[in-house]
Amino acid sequence: MVVLNRIYTRTGDDGTTSLGSGERRKKYDRRVDAYGTLDEVNATIGLVRLHTTDDAVLDPVLGRIQNDLFDVEADLCLSEKGPGGARLTVTDAQVDWLEGEIDRFNAELEPLRSFILPGGSPAAAYLHLARTVCRRAERIMVELRDQPGEHVTPPSLKYVNRLSDFLFVAGRYANDKGARDVLWAPGQNR
Repeated sequence: MVVLNRIYTRTGDDGTTSLGSGERRKKYDRRVDAYGTLDEVNATIGLVRLHTTDDAVLDPVLGRIQNDLFDVEADLCLSEKGPGGARLTVTDAQVDWLEGEIDRFNAELEPLRSFILPGGSPAAAYLHLARTVCRRAERIMVELRDQPGEHVTPPSLKYVNRLSDFLFVAGRYANDKGARDVLWAPGQNR
């Protein structure tokens, strides 16, 4: 368990931050950018949950995802310790669970016949916002992985890729299972 006695340490005043390994990196470093962007995803899901508290199906899934996102962030932060003292990483089981949730929610939706615009209900709009931030995080993770001397674990990258898919499906689910989706009208305003 992490115990924070003080929020500020003054160690970042020089523009660096500490990874879980103790290594100092610039705050604009791609690794820091990757887990910081996932923190944005998590905060956006927190906004979604303001609108899903009465949804006994979707809200608990979002709560678990928020917790799993911290696992992905710890993995990217190169955390040295997790439960039992091992390095904390995302597992294929977490990816499998997320795939199962995508399939479960998607089974209740009508097939798409058009692209949809982000919107509809407040929960759906925030889910689509979370999805776009998640896609940005994935792009940063791929760029990080492709840099010499850097590594991103395959389960972390898979989890984030699947998460954006889940957030899309969940956005449709939050729009009365797709009934309130806002459809794209190609060329409507020409």
